[in-house]
Amino acid sequence: MTESSDSVVSRRHILTLLAAGAAMAAGGGMLAACGKRKDSDSGTTSQDKLKEILPAFVPNTSIKADIPSVTGANGAMSDPCFLKYPSSPVRTVTGAVGSGGSYVGMTPLWGAIPPSSGNAYYEAVNQAIGATLKMQPADGNTYDTQLPPLFAADKLPDWLQIPGWWASKLSLGQGVSKFTDLTPFLSGDKIKKYPNLAAIPQVAWACGVWNGKLYGIPCYSSAATFTGAIFYRKDIFAKKGINPAIKSIDELFNLGQALTDANAGVWAFDDLWTYLADPFGIPYKWAEQDGKIIHKYETEAMLEALAWQQKVVKAGLMHPDAVAGNTQNAKQRFWSGKVVISGDGTGSWNGDDWKSGTAANSDYFRQAFDPFTASGSGTPALTLGNAAGLFSYLSGKLSQEQVEECLAIANYLAAPYGSAEWLVANFGTEGVDYTMTDGNPVLTEQGNKEVATTFQFLASPSSATTVTSGAVDVAKAYAEWQAKAVKAAYKPLFYGMNITEPAQYGSIDQPVEDMLKDVRYGRKTLDDFKAVVVTWRTQGGDELRKVHEQVREENGTGQ
Repeated sequence: MTESSDSVVSRRHILTLLAAGAAMAAGGGMLAACGKRKDSDSGTTSQDKLKEILPAFVPNTSIKADIPSVTGANGAMSDPCFLKYPSSPVRTVTGAVGSGGSYVGMTPLWGAIPPSSGNAYYEAVNQAIGATLKMQPADGNTYDTQLPPLFAADKLPDWLQIPGWWASKLSLGQGVSKFTDLTPFLSGDKIKKYPNLAAIPQVAWACGVWNGKLYGIPCYSSAATFTGAIFYRKDIFAKKGINPAIKSIDELFNLGQALTDANAGVWAFDDLWTYLADPFGIPYKWAEQDGKIIHKYETEAMLEALAWQQKVVKAGLMHPDAVAGNTQNAKQRFWSGKVVISGDGTGSWNGDDWKSGTAANSDYFRQAFDPFTASGSGTPALTLGNAAGLFSYLSGKLSQEQVEECLAIANYLAAPYGSAEWLVANFGTEGVDYTMTDGNPVLTEQGNKEVATTFQFLASPSSATTVTSGAVDVAKAYAEWQAKAVKAAYKPLFYGMNITEPAQYGSIDQPVEDMLKDVRYGRKTLDDFKAVVVTWRTQGGDELRKVHEQVREENGTGQ
Protein backbone atom coordinates (compact mmCIF):
# COMPACT_ATOMS: atom_id res chain seq x y z
CA MET A 1 0.00 0.00 0.00
CA THR A 2 1.19 3.48 -0.66
CA GLU A 3 -0.70 5.42 1.96
CA SER A 4 0.71 8.44 3.75
CA SER A 5 2.76 7.25 6.68
CA ASP A 6 1.65 10.29 8.65
CA SER A 7 -1.95 9.10 8.62
CA VAL A 8 -1.88 5.33 8.79
CA VAL A 9 0.68 3.51 10.90
CA SER A 10 2.17 0.76 8.74
CA ARG A 11 1.74 -2.80 9.92
CA ARG A 12 5.50 -3.41 9.87
CA HIS A 13 6.14 -0.25 11.89
CA ILE A 14 3.72 -1.57 14.50
CA LEU A 15 5.63 -4.86 14.61
CA THR A 16 8.87 -2.97 15.18
CA LEU A 17 7.16 -1.03 17.95
CA LEU A 18 6.11 -4.35 19.48
CA ALA A 19 9.62 -5.73 19.31
CA ALA A 20 10.97 -2.58 20.95
CA GLY A 21 8.27 -2.76 23.61
CA ALA A 22 9.06 -6.39 24.31
CA ALA A 23 12.75 -5.60 24.69
CA MET A 24 11.90 -2.74 27.03
CA ALA A 25 9.71 -5.05 29.08
CA ALA A 26 12.45 -7.64 29.28
CA GLY A 27 15.00 -5.07 30.40
CA GLY A 28 12.80 -3.58 33.09
CA GLY A 29 11.31 -6.66 34.69
CA MET A 30 7.90 -6.08 33.17
CA LEU A 31 6.02 -8.47 30.89
CA ALA A 32 8.65 -10.97 29.85
CA ALA A 33 6.63 -13.02 27.44
CA CYS A 34 2.93 -14.18 27.03
CA GLY A 35 2.14 -16.91 32.13
CA LYS A 36 1.13 -17.42 36.28
CA ARG A 37 2.85 -18.78 39.24
CA LYS A 38 0.40 -20.76 41.29
CA ASP A 39 0.78 -18.38 44.20
CA SER A 40 -0.14 -15.23 42.26
CA ASP A 41 -2.22 -13.80 39.48
CA SER A 42 0.69 -13.15 37.15
CA GLY A 43 -0.95 -14.85 34.19
CA THR A 44 1.00 -18.01 33.33
CA THR A 45 -0.82 -20.98 31.81
CA SER A 46 0.65 -24.43 31.23
CA GLN A 47 1.14 -25.72 27.69
CA ASP A 48 -1.38 -28.53 28.22
CA LYS A 49 -3.99 -26.04 29.38
CA LEU A 50 -3.23 -23.77 26.44
CA LYS A 51 -4.06 -26.57 24.03
CA GLU A 52 -7.56 -26.70 25.52
CA ILE A 53 -8.04 -22.93 25.43
CA LEU A 54 -6.61 -21.76 22.13
CA PRO A 55 -8.88 -21.28 19.12
CA ALA A 56 -8.48 -23.59 16.16
CA PHE A 57 -6.43 -22.30 13.23
CA VAL A 58 -8.10 -22.29 9.81
CA PRO A 59 -6.03 -20.38 7.22
CA ASN A 60 -7.70 -18.26 4.56
CA THR A 61 -7.13 -19.72 1.10
CA SER A 62 -9.29 -17.36 -0.96
CA ILE A 63 -6.62 -14.66 -1.49
CA LYS A 64 -3.39 -15.41 -3.34
CA ALA A 65 -0.32 -13.33 -2.58
CA ASP A 66 2.21 -12.35 -5.26
CA ILE A 67 4.93 -13.88 -3.06
CA PRO A 68 3.41 -16.59 -0.84
CA SER A 69 4.35 -17.22 2.78
CA VAL A 70 7.28 -19.51 3.51
CA THR A 71 7.11 -21.93 6.42
CA GLY A 72 10.17 -21.68 8.63
CA ALA A 73 11.44 -23.28 11.83
CA ASN A 74 9.68 -23.46 15.20
CA GLY A 75 6.32 -22.26 13.94
CA ALA A 76 7.69 -19.20 12.16
CA MET A 77 6.16 -18.24 8.83
CA SER A 78 7.00 -15.31 6.57
CA ASP A 79 4.29 -12.78 5.78
CA PRO A 80 2.64 -13.03 2.36
CA CYS A 81 3.78 -10.26 0.01
CA PHE A 82 1.45 -8.28 -2.24
CA LEU A 83 2.89 -6.04 -4.96
CA LYS A 84 -0.54 -4.71 -5.93
CA TYR A 85 -3.93 -4.83 -4.30
CA PRO A 86 -6.11 -7.46 -6.01
CA SER A 87 -8.15 -5.82 -8.76
CA SER A 88 -11.26 -7.74 -7.73
CA PRO A 89 -11.10 -8.03 -3.95
CA VAL A 90 -12.94 -11.05 -2.56
CA ARG A 91 -15.55 -10.74 0.15
CA THR A 92 -14.82 -12.75 3.26
CA VAL A 93 -17.91 -11.75 5.24
CA THR A 94 -21.44 -12.55 4.12
CA GLY A 95 -24.72 -11.38 5.58
CA ALA A 96 -25.25 -8.91 8.39
CA VAL A 97 -22.39 -8.20 10.75
CA GLY A 98 -23.68 -6.18 13.69
CA SER A 99 -27.25 -5.85 14.92
CA GLY A 100 -27.35 -2.12 15.53
CA GLY A 101 -25.48 -1.99 18.82
CA SER A 102 -23.42 0.97 19.98
CA TYR A 103 -20.02 0.63 21.67
CA VAL A 104 -17.21 2.89 22.85
CA GLY A 105 -13.74 1.82 21.73
CA MET A 106 -10.54 3.25 23.22
CA THR A 107 -7.20 2.73 21.49
CA PRO A 108 -3.74 4.34 21.48
CA LEU A 109 -2.73 6.46 18.53
CA TRP A 110 0.81 7.51 17.65
CA GLY A 111 -0.11 10.41 15.40
CA ALA A 112 -2.65 13.18 14.92
CA ILE A 113 -6.08 12.38 16.36
CA PRO A 114 -8.72 12.77 13.59
CA PRO A 115 -12.06 14.52 14.03
CA SER A 116 -14.88 12.28 15.26
CA SER A 117 -17.74 14.41 13.99
CA GLY A 118 -18.40 14.27 10.26
CA ASN A 119 -15.61 11.74 9.71
CA ALA A 120 -16.46 9.92 6.48
CA TYR A 121 -14.01 7.12 7.31
CA TYR A 122 -15.64 6.38 10.66
CA GLU A 123 -19.07 6.55 9.03
CA ALA A 124 -18.07 4.13 6.26
CA VAL A 125 -16.81 1.51 8.72
CA ASN A 126 -19.85 1.83 10.97
CA GLN A 127 -22.16 1.46 8.01
CA ALA A 128 -20.29 -1.65 6.86
CA ILE A 129 -20.43 -3.34 10.28
CA GLY A 130 -24.07 -2.49 10.93
CA ALA A 131 -23.29 -1.04 14.36
CA THR A 132 -21.76 2.08 15.89
CA LEU A 133 -18.21 2.05 17.19
CA LYS A 134 -17.56 5.36 18.89
CA MET A 135 -13.79 5.50 18.62
CA GLN A 136 -11.84 7.37 21.28
CA PRO A 137 -8.18 7.32 20.20
CA ALA A 138 -5.78 8.61 22.85
CA ASP A 139 -2.19 9.80 22.68
CA GLY A 140 -0.07 6.63 22.49
CA ASN A 141 2.85 8.33 24.23
CA THR A 142 0.84 8.82 27.44
CA TYR A 143 -1.67 6.00 27.01
CA ASP A 144 -0.27 4.04 29.95
CA THR A 145 -1.02 6.92 32.32
CA GLN A 146 -4.60 7.28 31.10
CA LEU A 147 -5.65 3.68 31.79
CA PRO A 148 -5.01 3.26 35.58
CA PRO A 149 -7.68 5.83 36.60
CA LEU A 150 -10.21 4.04 34.39
CA PHE A 151 -9.38 0.71 36.03
CA ALA A 152 -9.56 2.24 39.52
CA ALA A 153 -12.91 3.93 38.90
CA ASP A 154 -14.30 0.90 37.05
CA LYS A 155 -15.09 3.12 34.07
CA LEU A 156 -13.49 1.12 31.30
CA PRO A 157 -14.91 1.48 27.77
CA ASP A 158 -16.75 -1.36 26.05
CA TRP A 159 -13.73 -2.28 23.94
CA LEU A 160 -10.18 -1.45 25.01
CA GLN A 161 -6.72 -1.91 23.49
CA ILE A 162 -3.84 -2.68 25.88
CA PRO A 163 -0.29 -3.01 24.49
CA GLY A 164 1.45 -5.99 26.06
CA TRP A 165 4.47 -4.03 27.24
CA TRP A 166 2.25 -2.16 29.70
CA ALA A 167 0.56 -5.29 31.06
CA SER A 168 2.76 -5.45 34.16
CA LYS A 169 2.37 -1.76 34.96
CA LEU A 170 -1.38 -2.20 34.80
CA SER A 171 -1.28 -5.46 36.82
CA LEU A 172 -3.17 -7.07 34.00
CA GLY A 173 -2.90 -10.49 35.65
CA GLN A 174 -5.49 -9.17 38.11
CA GLY A 175 -7.09 -6.57 35.84
CA VAL A 176 -8.37 -9.08 33.30
CA SER A 177 -11.15 -9.93 35.74
CA LYS A 178 -12.85 -6.75 34.50
CA PHE A 179 -13.01 -8.14 30.96
CA THR A 180 -15.03 -10.84 29.24
CA ASP A 181 -13.67 -14.37 29.27
CA LEU A 182 -13.73 -15.24 25.57
CA THR A 183 -12.92 -18.92 26.08
CA PRO A 184 -16.59 -20.04 25.84
CA PHE A 185 -16.94 -18.09 22.57
CA LEU A 186 -13.67 -18.81 20.76
CA SER A 187 -11.81 -21.87 22.09
CA GLY A 188 -11.26 -24.81 19.78
CA ASP A 189 -13.68 -25.10 16.88
CA LYS A 190 -16.00 -22.43 18.31
CA ILE A 191 -13.94 -19.81 16.51
CA LYS A 192 -14.98 -21.22 13.14
CA LYS A 193 -18.09 -19.09 13.50
CA TYR A 194 -15.69 -16.20 12.82
CA PRO A 195 -13.51 -17.32 9.86
CA ASN A 196 -11.27 -14.25 9.74
CA LEU A 197 -10.45 -14.59 13.43
CA ALA A 198 -9.82 -18.30 12.87
CA ALA A 199 -7.20 -17.37 10.25
CA ILE A 200 -5.03 -15.77 12.95
CA PRO A 201 -2.33 -18.29 14.03
CA GLN A 202 -2.64 -19.91 17.46
CA VAL A 203 0.71 -18.49 18.58
CA ALA A 204 -0.81 -15.02 18.28
CA TRP A 205 -3.74 -15.90 20.55
CA ALA A 206 -1.45 -17.41 23.20
CA CYS A 207 -0.41 -14.07 24.72
CA GLY A 208 -4.07 -13.16 25.16
CA VAL A 209 -4.46 -16.01 27.66
CA TRP A 210 -4.34 -15.04 31.32
CA ASN A 211 -4.88 -17.29 34.33
CA GLY A 212 -6.10 -20.16 32.19
CA LYS A 213 -8.66 -18.13 30.23
CA LEU A 214 -8.67 -16.37 26.85
CA TYR A 215 -9.29 -12.64 27.19
CA GLY A 216 -7.39 -10.84 24.44
CA ILE A 217 -8.08 -10.44 20.71
CA PRO A 218 -4.70 -10.16 18.91
CA CYS A 219 -3.94 -7.20 16.68
CA TYR A 220 -1.10 -6.81 14.16
CA SER A 221 0.02 -10.40 14.53
CA SER A 222 2.84 -12.01 12.60
CA ALA A 223 4.56 -15.39 12.82
CA ALA A 224 7.75 -13.66 11.64
CA THR A 225 8.40 -11.11 14.39
CA PHE A 226 12.08 -10.29 14.83
CA THR A 227 13.69 -7.46 16.80
CA GLY A 228 15.47 -6.21 13.70
CA ALA A 229 18.50 -6.76 11.51
CA ILE A 230 21.92 -5.41 10.63
CA PHE A 231 21.49 -3.36 7.46
CA TYR A 232 23.96 -2.18 4.85
CA ARG A 233 23.86 0.24 1.96
CA LYS A 234 23.50 -2.16 -0.95
CA ASP A 235 24.17 0.60 -3.49
CA ILE A 236 27.48 1.55 -1.83
CA PHE A 237 28.55 -2.09 -1.58
CA ALA A 238 27.80 -2.54 -5.28
CA LYS A 239 29.83 0.53 -6.29
CA LYS A 240 32.80 -0.69 -4.27
CA GLY A 241 32.45 -4.26 -5.48
CA ILE A 242 31.99 -5.59 -1.93
CA ASN A 243 30.43 -9.01 -1.39
CA PRO A 244 27.82 -8.72 1.40
CA ALA A 245 27.72 -12.47 2.09
CA ILE A 246 29.55 -12.28 5.41
CA LYS A 247 29.83 -15.45 7.50
CA SER A 248 31.32 -14.23 10.80
CA ILE A 249 31.77 -11.23 13.08
CA ASP A 250 35.45 -11.04 12.06
CA GLU A 251 34.39 -10.60 8.44
CA LEU A 252 32.05 -7.83 9.55
CA PHE A 253 34.94 -6.12 11.35
CA ASN A 254 37.10 -6.41 8.24
CA LEU A 255 34.33 -4.78 6.24
CA GLY A 256 34.38 -1.96 8.76
CA GLN A 257 38.06 -1.33 8.15
CA ALA A 258 37.56 -1.29 4.40
CA LEU A 259 34.58 1.08 4.50
CA THR A 260 35.73 3.64 7.07
CA ASP A 261 37.32 6.87 5.81
CA ALA A 262 37.16 9.37 8.64
CA ASN A 263 38.86 12.06 6.55
CA ALA A 264 35.99 11.81 4.08
CA GLY A 265 33.42 11.81 6.89
CA VAL A 266 32.42 8.17 6.34
CA TRP A 267 32.33 5.49 9.04
CA ALA A 268 31.39 1.86 8.57
CA PHE A 269 29.18 1.43 11.62
CA ASP A 270 26.48 3.03 13.63
CA ASP A 271 25.73 1.50 17.05
CA LEU A 272 24.89 -2.16 16.32
CA TRP A 273 24.55 -3.28 19.95
CA THR A 274 20.92 -4.44 20.05
CA TYR A 275 21.34 -6.34 16.79
CA LEU A 276 24.49 -8.20 17.82
CA ALA A 277 22.45 -10.43 20.14
CA ASP A 278 21.51 -13.02 17.52
CA PRO A 279 24.94 -13.43 15.85
CA PHE A 280 26.60 -13.82 19.26
CA GLY A 281 23.79 -15.95 20.68
CA ILE A 282 22.85 -13.64 23.56
CA PRO A 283 19.54 -14.90 25.01
CA TYR A 284 16.42 -12.77 24.79
CA LYS A 285 16.41 -12.68 28.58
CA TRP A 286 16.72 -16.12 30.18
CA ALA A 287 18.29 -19.31 28.87
CA GLU A 288 18.98 -22.86 30.01
CA GLN A 289 22.58 -23.98 30.41
CA ASP A 290 23.37 -27.45 31.73
CA GLY A 291 19.89 -27.59 33.22
CA LYS A 292 20.29 -24.28 35.05
CA ILE A 293 18.41 -21.10 34.20
CA ILE A 294 20.80 -18.21 33.58
CA HIS A 295 20.21 -14.58 32.66
CA LYS A 296 21.66 -12.98 29.55
CA TYR A 297 23.85 -10.81 31.78
CA GLU A 298 25.61 -13.95 33.00
CA THR A 299 26.53 -15.39 29.61
CA GLU A 300 29.90 -15.54 27.88
CA ALA A 301 28.10 -14.41 24.73
CA MET A 302 27.37 -11.05 26.37
CA LEU A 303 31.04 -10.57 27.23
CA GLU A 304 32.14 -11.54 23.72
CA ALA A 305 29.72 -9.07 22.11
CA LEU A 306 30.85 -6.28 24.43
CA ALA A 307 34.49 -7.00 23.63
CA TRP A 308 33.78 -6.88 19.90
CA GLN A 309 31.98 -3.55 20.04
CA GLN A 310 34.77 -2.12 22.21
CA LYS A 311 37.18 -3.23 19.50
CA VAL A 312 35.09 -1.43 16.87
CA VAL A 313 35.04 1.79 18.88
CA LYS A 314 38.76 1.64 19.64
CA ALA A 315 39.54 1.14 15.95
CA GLY A 316 37.53 4.26 15.06
CA LEU A 317 35.05 2.36 12.90
CA MET A 318 31.88 3.70 14.57
CA HIS A 319 30.49 7.15 13.80
CA PRO A 320 31.47 9.59 16.59
CA ASP A 321 27.85 10.65 17.11
CA ALA A 322 26.89 7.01 17.68
CA VAL A 323 29.71 6.62 20.21
CA ALA A 324 28.36 9.73 21.95
CA GLY A 325 24.96 8.04 22.21
CA ASN A 326 23.20 10.25 19.67
CA THR A 327 20.48 8.01 18.25
CA GLN A 328 18.16 10.73 16.98
CA ASN A 329 20.08 11.25 13.74
CA ALA A 330 20.95 7.60 13.10
CA LYS A 331 18.65 7.31 10.08
CA GLN A 332 19.98 10.52 8.57
CA ARG A 333 23.54 9.21 8.94
CA PHE A 334 22.55 6.04 7.09
CA TRP A 335 20.56 7.85 4.37
CA SER A 336 23.40 10.27 3.67
CA GLY A 337 26.03 7.52 3.51
CA LYS A 338 28.01 8.85 6.47
CA VAL A 339 27.33 5.41 7.95
CA VAL A 340 27.27 2.34 5.71
CA ILE A 341 26.18 -0.38 8.17
CA SER A 342 23.48 0.18 10.77
CA GLY A 343 21.16 -1.84 13.00
CA ASP A 344 17.44 -1.11 12.97
CA GLY A 345 14.01 -2.65 13.36
CA THR A 346 12.46 -4.44 10.40
CA GLY A 347 9.81 -1.73 10.31
CA SER A 348 12.44 0.66 8.97
CA TRP A 349 12.70 -1.35 5.76
CA ASN A 350 9.88 0.08 3.67
CA GLY A 351 9.01 2.50 0.92
CA ASP A 352 8.97 5.52 3.20
CA ASP A 353 12.58 4.79 4.18
CA TRP A 354 13.46 4.36 0.49
CA LYS A 355 11.78 7.68 -0.29
CA SER A 356 13.78 9.49 2.40
CA GLY A 357 17.01 7.75 1.41
CA THR A 358 16.70 8.48 -2.31
CA ALA A 359 16.06 12.13 -1.47
CA ALA A 360 19.63 12.15 -0.08
CA ASN A 361 21.09 9.82 -2.72
CA SER A 362 19.18 8.67 -5.79
CA ASP A 363 20.88 5.24 -5.68
CA TYR A 364 19.98 4.57 -2.05
CA PHE A 365 18.90 1.01 -1.24
CA ARG A 366 18.72 -0.60 2.21
CA GLN A 367 19.44 -4.31 2.50
CA ALA A 368 19.82 -6.65 5.50
CA PHE A 369 22.63 -9.12 5.95
CA ASP A 370 21.56 -12.75 5.87
CA PRO A 371 21.63 -14.45 9.29
CA PHE A 372 25.17 -15.39 10.40
CA THR A 373 26.99 -16.54 13.53
CA ALA A 374 29.73 -14.60 15.29
CA SER A 375 32.11 -17.54 15.10
CA GLY A 376 31.37 -18.31 11.48
CA SER A 377 30.46 -21.89 12.39
CA GLY A 378 27.25 -23.53 13.47
CA THR A 379 23.72 -22.68 12.39
CA PRO A 380 22.53 -19.05 12.53
CA ALA A 381 19.57 -18.45 14.85
CA LEU A 382 17.23 -15.46 15.06
CA THR A 383 15.15 -14.87 18.17
CA LEU A 384 11.47 -15.21 17.38
CA GLY A 385 9.36 -12.54 19.05
CA ASN A 386 5.82 -13.08 20.29
CA ALA A 387 3.41 -13.35 17.38
CA ALA A 388 1.26 -10.61 18.92
CA GLY A 389 1.86 -7.95 21.55
CA LEU A 390 -1.22 -5.79 21.10
CA PHE A 391 -4.55 -7.09 22.37
CA SER A 392 -8.04 -5.69 22.67
CA TYR A 393 -10.38 -6.63 25.50
CA LEU A 394 -14.18 -6.58 25.81
CA SER A 395 -15.80 -5.22 28.94
CA GLY A 396 -17.08 -7.80 31.39
CA LYS A 397 -20.26 -5.73 31.68
CA LEU A 398 -21.38 -6.66 28.15
CA SER A 399 -24.19 -9.19 27.75
CA GLN A 400 -23.67 -12.45 25.84
CA GLU A 401 -25.50 -10.97 22.86
CA GLN A 402 -23.30 -7.87 22.90
CA VAL A 403 -20.12 -9.96 23.12
CA GLU A 404 -21.23 -12.01 20.13
CA GLU A 405 -21.98 -8.82 18.18
CA CYS A 406 -18.53 -7.42 19.00
CA LEU A 407 -16.89 -10.67 17.92
CA ALA A 408 -18.78 -10.51 14.62
CA ILE A 409 -17.45 -6.96 14.20
CA ALA A 410 -13.94 -8.16 15.10
CA ASN A 411 -14.28 -10.82 12.41
CA TYR A 412 -15.02 -8.06 9.88
CA LEU A 413 -12.09 -5.92 11.04
CA ALA A 414 -9.79 -8.97 10.83
CA ALA A 415 -10.51 -9.50 7.12
CA PRO A 416 -7.20 -10.25 5.38
CA TYR A 417 -5.22 -7.92 3.16
CA GLY A 418 -6.58 -8.28 -0.36
CA SER A 419 -10.23 -8.47 0.69
CA ALA A 420 -13.02 -5.97 0.12
CA GLU A 421 -13.54 -5.64 3.88
CA TRP A 422 -9.89 -4.79 4.51
CA LEU A 423 -10.14 -1.77 2.20
CA VAL A 424 -13.17 -0.43 4.07
CA ALA A 425 -11.68 -1.08 7.52
CA ASN A 426 -8.37 0.57 6.65
CA PHE A 427 -9.26 3.21 4.05
CA GLY A 428 -13.00 3.86 4.08
CA THR A 429 -14.74 4.71 0.80
CA GLU A 430 -13.00 4.84 -2.57
CA GLY A 431 -13.17 8.29 -4.11
CA VAL A 432 -13.68 9.90 -0.72
CA ASP A 433 -10.86 8.87 1.58
CA TYR A 434 -8.72 7.01 -0.94
CA THR A 435 -8.12 6.32 -4.60
CA MET A 436 -6.41 3.40 -6.32
CA THR A 437 -3.05 4.51 -7.75
CA ASP A 438 -0.76 2.08 -9.57
CA GLY A 439 -2.80 -0.75 -8.15
CA ASN A 440 -2.62 0.32 -4.51
CA PRO A 441 -4.87 2.42 -2.24
CA VAL A 442 -3.63 5.96 -1.63
CA LEU A 443 -5.23 8.39 0.80
CA THR A 444 -6.83 11.52 -0.59
CA GLU A 445 -6.39 14.92 1.02
CA GLN A 446 -9.57 14.26 2.99
CA GLY A 447 -8.36 10.77 3.90
CA ASN A 448 -5.11 12.13 5.31
CA LYS A 449 -7.20 14.14 7.77
CA GLU A 450 -9.77 11.49 8.66
CA VAL A 451 -8.11 8.06 8.46
CA ALA A 452 -6.03 6.90 11.42
CA THR A 453 -5.02 3.61 12.97
CA THR A 454 -7.99 3.09 15.28
CA PHE A 455 -10.25 0.18 14.29
CA GLN A 456 -7.12 -1.91 13.61
CA PHE A 457 -6.31 -1.79 17.33
CA LEU A 458 -9.60 -3.58 18.06
CA ALA A 459 -8.94 -6.42 15.63
CA SER A 460 -6.75 -6.89 12.59
CA PRO A 461 -5.57 -9.75 10.38
CA SER A 462 -2.17 -11.36 10.30
CA SER A 463 0.44 -9.17 8.65
CA ALA A 464 1.22 -8.87 4.97
CA THR A 465 4.22 -7.28 3.27
CA THR A 466 2.97 -4.54 1.00
CA VAL A 467 4.27 -1.78 -1.26
CA THR A 468 4.71 1.65 0.33
CA SER A 469 5.58 4.84 -1.55
CA GLY A 470 5.66 2.87 -4.80
CA ALA A 471 8.84 0.99 -3.81
CA VAL A 472 8.07 -2.43 -5.28
CA ASP A 473 11.70 -3.59 -5.17
CA VAL A 474 11.86 -2.82 -1.45
CA ALA A 475 8.85 -5.04 -0.76
CA LYS A 476 10.43 -7.83 -2.80
CA ALA A 477 13.75 -7.51 -0.99
CA TYR A 478 12.11 -7.59 2.42
CA ALA A 479 10.01 -10.64 1.51
CA GLU A 480 13.13 -12.44 0.27
CA TRP A 481 15.05 -11.70 3.48
CA GLN A 482 12.12 -12.66 5.70
CA ALA A 483 11.83 -16.01 3.91
CA LYS A 484 15.44 -16.72 4.94
CA ALA A 485 14.97 -15.34 8.43
CA VAL A 486 12.09 -17.65 9.35
CA LYS A 487 14.27 -20.66 8.49
CA ALA A 488 16.64 -19.54 11.27
CA ALA A 489 13.92 -18.72 13.83
CA TYR A 490 14.06 -20.14 17.34
CA LYS A 491 11.79 -19.69 20.35
CA PRO A 492 13.50 -18.15 23.38
CA LEU A 493 12.95 -19.56 26.86
CA PHE A 494 9.41 -18.88 28.14
CA TYR A 495 8.19 -18.02 24.66
CA GLY A 496 4.54 -17.03 24.57
CA MET A 497 4.07 -17.05 28.36
CA ASN A 498 2.76 -14.16 30.48
CA ILE A 499 5.26 -13.93 33.32
CA THR A 500 4.88 -10.84 35.47
CA GLU A 501 7.90 -10.56 37.73
CA PRO A 502 7.59 -9.36 41.35
CA ALA A 503 7.35 -5.57 41.41
CA GLN A 504 10.13 -5.13 43.96
CA TYR A 505 12.65 -6.26 41.37
CA GLY A 506 11.37 -3.99 38.63
CA SER A 507 14.33 -1.61 38.68
CA ILE A 508 17.32 -3.88 39.32
CA ASP A 509 18.20 -4.12 35.62
CA GLN A 510 18.74 -0.39 35.17
CA PRO A 511 22.26 -0.16 36.70
CA VAL A 512 23.32 -3.07 34.47
CA GLU A 513 21.84 -1.45 31.37
CA ASP A 514 23.61 1.82 32.21
CA MET A 515 26.88 -0.06 32.64
CA LEU A 516 26.35 -1.83 29.32
CA LYS A 517 26.33 1.54 27.56
CA ASP A 518 29.56 2.62 29.18
CA VAL A 519 31.30 -0.68 28.51
CA ARG A 520 30.33 -1.03 24.89
CA TYR A 521 31.57 2.49 24.12
CA GLY A 522 34.86 1.79 25.90
CA ARG A 523 34.24 4.08 28.86
CA LYS A 524 34.21 1.17 31.33
CA THR A 525 35.82 -2.27 31.34
CA LEU A 526 34.49 -5.81 31.12
CA ASP A 527 35.50 -6.25 34.76
CA ASP A 528 33.26 -3.30 35.65
CA PHE A 529 30.40 -5.06 33.94
CA LYS A 530 31.07 -8.35 35.74
CA ALA A 531 31.05 -6.49 39.07
CA VAL A 532 27.67 -4.85 38.46
CA VAL A 533 26.19 -8.23 37.49
CA VAL A 534 27.30 -9.63 40.85
CA THR A 535 25.42 -6.76 42.53
CA TRP A 536 22.39 -7.42 40.30
CA ARG A 537 22.32 -11.02 41.50
CA THR A 538 22.36 -10.06 45.18
CA GLN A 539 19.73 -7.34 44.72
CA GLY A 540 17.16 -9.67 43.21
CA GLY A 541 18.59 -11.42 40.18
CA ASP A 542 18.94 -14.73 42.01
CA GLU A 543 15.39 -14.40 43.35
CA LEU A 544 14.11 -13.79 39.83
CA ARG A 545 15.93 -16.93 38.77
CA LYS A 546 13.93 -18.85 41.39
CA VAL A 547 10.70 -17.35 40.04
CA HIS A 548 11.49 -18.59 36.56
CA GLU A 549 12.64 -21.97 37.83
CA GLN A 550 9.24 -22.34 39.47
CA VAL A 551 7.48 -21.34 36.25
CA ARG A 552 9.54 -23.91 34.36
CA GLU A 553 8.69 -26.61 36.91
CA GLU A 554 4.96 -25.88 36.90
CA ASN A 555 4.24 -24.72 33.36
CA GLY A 556 7.22 -25.54 31.13
CA THR A 557 9.25 -23.12 29.01
CA GLY A 558 6.95 -22.40 26.07
CA GLN A 559 9.44 -23.80 23.58
